[in-house]
Amino acid sequence: MNWDVIEGNWKQVKGKAQEHWGKLTDDDLDVAAGNREQLVGKVQERYGVAKDEAERQVDEFAARH
Repeated sequence: MNWDVIEGNWKQVKGKAQEHWGKLTDDDLDVAAGNREQLVGKVQERYGVAKDEAERQVDEFAARH
């Protein structure tokens, strides 16, 4: 799924993101609001992974949803 679609449907996708990344809070997801870079940053912050790993996880999530 392309990020324009994810951003447009963030309210529906947000629940799936919460299931996928359980450590992300509602506030984290509200801040990201479908913005890929913000979501990558929150995944990095909460899971302590490198930027390239966070980007890989976000891209895999986008491809599945």
